[in-house]
Amino acid sequence: MTAFMPRTDCEVAVIGAGPFGLAAASALKAAGVDTLTFGGAMSFWRDHMPRGMRLRSPWHATYIGHTKGPLSLDSYAKVLGISPREPLWLENFVDYGLWIQAQAVPDLDTRRVGRVEKANSGFRLALADGDAVKARRVVVATGLMNQQLIPAVFDGIPRELVSHASEHTGYEAFRGKRVAVIGRGQSACESAVLLKRSGADVELICHGDIHWLGYRALSGKQSWSLRDFLSERLASPSRVGPFPISWLVEVPGFVHRFPEPARAGLNRRSLGAGATGWLKPDFDGIKVNAGNRIISASAKSNGIELRFEKDAVTFDHVLLGTGYRIDIAKLGLFAPDMLAAIARREGLPLLSAGFESSIPGLHFVGASAVGSFGPLMRFTAGTPFAARTVARFIQSGKGRNYAAA
Repeated sequence: MTAFMPRTDCEVAVIGAGPFGLAAASALKAAGVDTLTFGGAMSFWRDHMPRGMRLRSPWHATYIGHTKGPLSLDSYAKVLGISPREPLWLENFVDYGLWIQAQAVPDLDTRRVGRVEKANSGFRLALADGDAVKARRVVVATGLMNQQLIPAVFDGIPRELVSHASEHTGYEAFRGKRVAVIGRGQSACESAVLLKRSGADVELICHGDIHWLGYRALSGKQSWSLRDFLSERLASPSRVGPFPISWLVEVPGFVHRFPEPARAGLNRRSLGAGATGWLKPDFDGIKVNAGNRIISASAKSNGIELRFEKDAVTFDHVLLGTGYRIDIAKLGLFAPDMLAAIARREGLPLLSAGFESSIPGLHFVGASAVGSFGPLMRFTAGTPFAARTVARFIQSGKGRNYAAA
């Protein structure tokens, strides 16, 4: 048996082993680039998503880096004997990621990176166990970790009374409890359904009506408008964003060339709250309180009180399905002087065509790249483009001239 010997240097260090990290590492290795990848494989999906969840993305938008060939989702489905049906269960998606890791990134180092610092001819990565690794380049692929959006009205409320959806892998503990779910996107609506199945009395509280997405949401209509018909017949592969601008979302390299205001507008239009129509039949028994604004929240002896403009209601628990707001400062990876040297807009790094930040050799992929490459970077459907682009850029030796979006 050969003892594990941790390495102390590499050409490229990838931080994060979720879909974007695994896809980038796989592409870099395939391109012959000396690459080390850090983090727990699919750890955010394993430890921060509830059992019984299904993926919002359609099957053909759920490939991790490889759209065809032996590492594609289709190949995995044949190996495991599952049918390519939609939507994919969370446990199957996690297994798919672990399967990719075992084959394409077998030397994964599961240690956590605590700090990234500039060093001679590259970077120094300080690991949580006290070791350090030098790398000429770093690809940050940390996904949604530490990016939870917590509305200010819940500041200071004890965790046993209010929690974010990402803090749960199951809702069995809420059986018999009265739970308010805040939000109207996929996370909020799917959490509400899973809570109800677990035996909780659920009320969904949101700013406006739920926007149901997809054919199954439309199937109950008496008649379809021309827009409904075109949206379904001409739907883009990932189904991210409203038709017809959803087709622009599919070409992130083109979106990168947009003027910043146009790209920001595309992000706003495409990343609005919405829930897949296949959840709609499961909403029977869930009260939806739409259009009511929460003024304040306070802990009471018998739970948590939410005060609205006209009344107040007490719940046993509040679950925040309020999503995420990406800000690389919240990663805690960079010292203040290094963070200040990364050109950013609203917390997101400004990236060149090779996903490179204003610090040469420092790249960001995944949700951090939405500001530069558009909405597809928030979804697994963006992994093939990001992985392919970063690998080509690094392999070609480009990146000496920073030219951000």
